Amino acid sequence: MIKTFSITDIGKKRKLNQDYVYTSETPVGPLPNLFLVADGMGGHKAGDYASRCAIETIVDYIGRTGDVEPVGILEAAVARANEMVRYKASSDEAYNGMGTTLVAATIEGNRMRVANVGDSRLYVVGSRKINQITRDHSYVEEMVRMGEIRRDQARSHPDKNIITRAVGAEENIAVDFFDVTLQPGDIVLMCSDGLTNMIEDEEIRMILQGKRDLVEKAESLVNAANNNGGKDNIAVVLIDPFGE
Repeated sequence: MIKTFSITDIGKKRKLNQDYVYTSETPVGPLPNLFLVADGMGGHKAGDYASRCAIETIVDYIGRTGDVEPVGILEAAVARANEMVRYKASSDEAYNGMGTTLVAATIEGNRMRVANVGDSRLYVVGSRKINQITRDHSYVEEMVRMGEIRRDQARSHPDKNIITRAVGAEENIAVDFFDVTLQPGDIVLMCSDGLTNMIEDEEIRMILQGKRDLVEKAESLVNAANNNGGKDNIAVVLIDPFGE
């Protein structure tokens, strides 16, 4: 049976938590379960509103949809969230220019479907390796792909927080989708960049392998991020697909 634990933390530098998460181990509309992480951006209160608005819109849409195909459902739900965030931003000056990252996942058996916009991430972590499934939509990631900078230089690049896609940023949103086959012993980690900018991937893997249950694992990730500076809000969703 699937097991999950989620947590968000304001970190050590921010005055507002703009990260928002949603988890349901039970069906949401036609989906067997649903897991979401959003990292909002914008002025005072706009970022936290954008992330919450996007997630609430997605959950509501999926709960009402008559579609049955998971990727189609996720694509339509994200498009609806994009419309809603843009509508709210245009109707209130305080929300002008707001947006949010989004990573979504649903699991049926050993098959996971993932949707991603922005630089929040989804990893699959096994006993010996950590695999980043999503690809960051960020200026620095584009530079890495083009060979302009090395991967190890990306972590400290001054423009690493500039994202190239966000829910609410453009009228038509482009979503990346991934289809993943899970193995027994795998742990799924969904997180905002407040975690991954503070901790290297290998340290994440070691923390997840070294703690007993999902609660300890998640809290240890947050503590490590804060101990390394806690420069941003931190969101963590952990999923044990096989409930071990």
